[in-house]
Amino acid sequence: MNVAELRRQFIAHVGFSMRTAVEAVQHNKLRASLTSLGILFGVASVIAMLAIGKGAEREILEQMRLLGSNNVMITPLVEQREGPADDQPDKKVTKFSPGLTYADAQAIARVVPGVEVTSAEVVLNTSLTREGLRRSGKLVGVDTTYFRLTNLALATGATFTPPQVERGLPVAIIGHGVRTRFFTTEDPIGRPLKVGESWVTVVGVLQDRRLTQQTAQRLGIRDANMDVYVPVRTVLIRFRNRAQLTQRDIEQAAREVTVTTTSDAPTESEQQREERTNRNQLDRIIVRVTESRYVPSVADVLQRMLARRHNTVVDFEITVPELLLRQEQRTKTIFNVVLGAIASISLVVGGIGIMNIMLASVLERIREIGVRRAMGATQKDILFQFLSEAVLISVAGGVAGILVGVGLSMGIERFAGITTIVSSLSVFVAFGVSFTVGLGFGIVPAYRAARQDPVVCLRYE
Repeated sequence: MNVAELRRQFIAHVGFSMRTAVEAVQHNKLRASLTSLGILFGVASVIAMLAIGKGAEREILEQMRLLGSNNVMITPLVEQREGPADDQPDKKVTKFSPGLTYADAQAIARVVPGVEVTSAEVVLNTSLTREGLRRSGKLVGVDTTYFRLTNLALATGATFTPPQVERGLPVAIIGHGVRTRFFTTEDPIGRPLKVGESWVTVVGVLQDRRLTQQTAQRLGIRDANMDVYVPVRTVLIRFRNRAQLTQRDIEQAAREVTVTTTSDAPTESEQQREERTNRNQLDRIIVRVTESRYVPSVADVLQRMLARRHNTVVDFEITVPELLLRQEQRTKTIFNVVLGAIASISLVVGGIGIMNIMLASVLERIREIGVRRAMGATQKDILFQFLSEAVLISVAGGVAGILVGVGLSMGIERFAGITTIVSSLSVFVAFGVSFTVGLGFGIVPAYRAARQDPVVCLRYE
C-alpha cells in the first residue's frame, strides 16, 4: 500500500469520525455549549492577555523612540539639603554653584568616556508674531545633534550649519503647528518670523508629531509642534542668558508684586517670575551613550563629575529614561503573567469539564459502542469517535473565545484607554490551545470507551 492510499484512508477515517462527532454534539447542544464555556473564557483571556502585552510592547518601543535610545537626561533642580533637625542650627557658609551651564555640556562631551554626543537645551517662554498675528510659544535653543537625539525629523528645509551655530545667527526651525498658523499660504523657508523682540529666518520645518498631553507629561517631553528651535548660542547671545544678571532683571525684581491665585496651573506672571529667578543657563542636557550597557556607569560618572563642577551642591538631577521604561515594561509583564495564570486556570477548568462530560457520555452510550463494535468497528474507530467529539467541543469553544477575546480587547482599548493589538499569532495560539486542551482532556474518556467489551456493552441495560 503506497503513501497516497494511506493518506486517503486516513482523511476518510478522520472525516467519518468528525461527522459522527457532529451528530453526537447536535443531539446534546445545550450540554455541549455549557461544557465549552470554560474553554471560551480561557481562550478569551488568552486573546486579551496577548493583545495587552503586544500593545504594551509597542507603547514602550514608541516611548523609547520619542526619548531616544541610550540617552541620559540631566536637568536642574532646587538644591537639596540633608542633615539632623536642629532648632538653632549653626551658621554655615553656602557654597556657590553656577547651575547647569553650557560649559557642563561641552565638558561632558570632551571628558567622559563612552559618550557619543551631547546636546544642550534652553527653553524660554516668549511670543511669536507675524503679519498681525501673535501667539504665545516657546523658544528652544539646541545643538545640531538635538534633532537626532530626540528623533525629530524635518519635513522641509535643512538643519543648522556649523557656521550658524558657532556665530549664533538668527535662524530657526519651526514646528508643524507654527507653520500651519503663521505660514498658511506660502512656503516658510527663508521667511522671517518675530520671536519676542527679535527676528529670525526660518530654515526648516519639522514633521508633524502627534503627541497627547498625558504622554508628554509622563515622559517629560514637550509638544514640538508649537516650538521654535534656534542654535543654543543664538539664545544666549541674542535673547537671554540666565547665567548673567542684567539691570533689567534687577528693575523687574524691584517692581515684583505678589499675585494670589486659586488655580493650580501657573499663571503667565508666575511663569515669568520663575524664569527670572532661574539662574541655570540650561534647562536640560541630553547625553547619548555609545552602548546601552554603558548607560548606568556613564550616569554614575556624570553624577560625580557634575558634583565636582558644582562644588558638591546637589542642584541637578540625572535620569535614565531607558531604565524607567524597562521598569514600566516589567510591571506590565507581571500584569500579563497574572492574566495568563487566570487564563490557564480557566482552560484547566474547561478541560476538566470536557473530561467529565465525555466520561458521562461513555456510560450513556455503552449500547451504541457495543453495536458499533458488533458491526465491525475497531477499538481505534471508537477511540477516534470520542476523541473527535471532545476536540470538536473544545475547538467550538475556542472559536467563540477568539471572537469574545477580540471584542474584549476592543472594549479594553476604548473604555480603559489601554493600547491593545490583536495579532494573527495570538489567534493561532488561542486556536492551538483550545485544540490541545480538547485532545489532552479527551484522550482518557476516548481510551475508556475503546476498551469496553462489546459483549458486555450489548447486554448493558
